[in-house]
Amino acid sequence: MNNNIYDTEKFFDEYAKMSRSREGLAGAGEWHQFRRMFPDLTGFKVLDLGCGYGWHCKYAAEQGAESVLGIDQSEKMIREAEKRNADARITYRICGLEEYEYPAGIYDCVISNLALHYIEDLDSVYRNICRTLKPGGTFLLNIEHPVFTAGVNEDWIYNEEGTPRYWPIDDYYYPGERTTLFLGERVKKYHHTLTQILMGLINSGFELKAVEEAVPDPDMMDVPGMRDEMRRPMMLLVKAVKSEMKCRKSAQNMEGVNCLK
Repeated sequence: MNNNIYDTEKFFDEYAKMSRSREGLAGAGEWHQFRRMFPDLTGFKVLDLGCGYGWHCKYAAEQGAESVLGIDQSEKMIREAEKRNADARITYRICGLEEYEYPAGIYDCVISNLALHYIEDLDSVYRNICRTLKPGGTFLLNIEHPVFTAGVNEDWIYNEEGTPRYWPIDDYYYPGERTTLFLGERVKKYHHTLTQILMGLINSGFELKAVEEAVPDPDMMDVPGMRDEMRRPMMLLVKAVKSEMKCRKSAQNMEGVNCLK
């Protein structure tokens, strides 16, 4: 099982066939909701954590962002982003979320789309994001829903005809490593409860502005399997804002950090 599965040739080739890979944001079933959470990005400095092909980076640039940094630990993802979504205002960098330096008070907006369920210590990443945002800065998060990550093998139970019967959930209150079969490969992820995801943000110095469970775009209901996505939530969308007055003590105590306004 490869921790950086996206750099394996076979897996990356299969990932490239997905609608969100071929069509970009238009092929992402949650985009119709997630885009409404974005603030006006005019003149903003934006950080995209786990940028993948760079679709959100390009969107930020098109919306008037002054500069965008997209980081991803996958070299293949970054090379694809440089080909598909290049822009003079965008810089792409091969770097893991846990290795990035998070300079204090730099960014107006941080985006993380479908990356943080690969991270074991969410609180540490949250504190780093709080540190690197300006006071009042926005954090936009799309993470796999806890009902999804607590699913047994992250798959349905099927009947004899291969039709999904139900989505099994087990060990919900036991966070930690889970393995699943994704695009034909064993992939390591981390299950976090809803309390961990949301209270972790609050305890790290964020105010929650919006929390939504992703619902498939009505215009995409003819896509095979999309109607079954109405039977259980797959993604959790969150908009959070860094406190105007201060970060929480957990962020203040980080080495060399002063989160006071």
